[in-house]
Amino acid sequence: MSDLTFYTHPMSRGRIVRWMLEEVGQPYETVLIDFATTGKSPEYLAINPMGKVPAIKHGDTVVTECAAICAYLADVFPQAGLAPPHGSKRRGPYYRWLFFGAGPVEQSTTMQSLKVDVPPEQSAMVGFGSTAAVMDAMEGALKGREYLDGEAFTAADLYLGSHLGWGMGFGAIEKRPVFEAYVARLDARPAAIRANQIDDDLIAAQQKAPAPAE
Repeated sequence: MSDLTFYTHPMSRGRIVRWMLEEVGQPYETVLIDFATTGKSPEYLAINPMGKVPAIKHGDTVVTECAAICAYLADVFPQAGLAPPHGSKRRGPYYRWLFFGAGPVEQSTTMQSLKVDVPPEQSAMVGFGSTAAVMDAMEGALKGREYLDGEAFTAADLYLGSHLGWGMGFGAIEKRPVFEAYVARLDARPAAIRANQIDDDLIAAQQKAPAPAE
């Protein structure tokens, strides 16, 4: 039995953490959570009172929220090389872009998906300012670089790249050439391919499963 447990649903943000776990390369147990049933159970609400996925339990430590899980896994498994060393000049940009994804990018894409427009005169009231500003900031960070810190792939790339791929796929993020090239590089990583295959197979299995008897 692994001391690392992953609570997820294959059609959720859990796909981000699945990819992170595959990059980390440590054994883990997967517990599938159903949104309407097990996700509302007392057992799961003890893990995450929000009843949402993903979540992980590592020994006695519970972590929720995708960016937090990615940061945690990168730190507790440093041998995977998914975070710059503490004290490195790369550490600041790593934190910056990891949480830029969790803040402005997440907020902006959610608003776009819901077709909610923020009037320009009220842009100062929202954390992301404007969608155009978020897109321009990401493009500036990626232009001329293979990865966000200019040196190596990190959990920040995994997290931000996941948002870019999802957002472009569903029309919440415009398809700029810099974004498409970046996501294509990340999607070609062996761990990303493995993670997507695992979750795609789980979705296929769920779709084939017989409906419960009434």
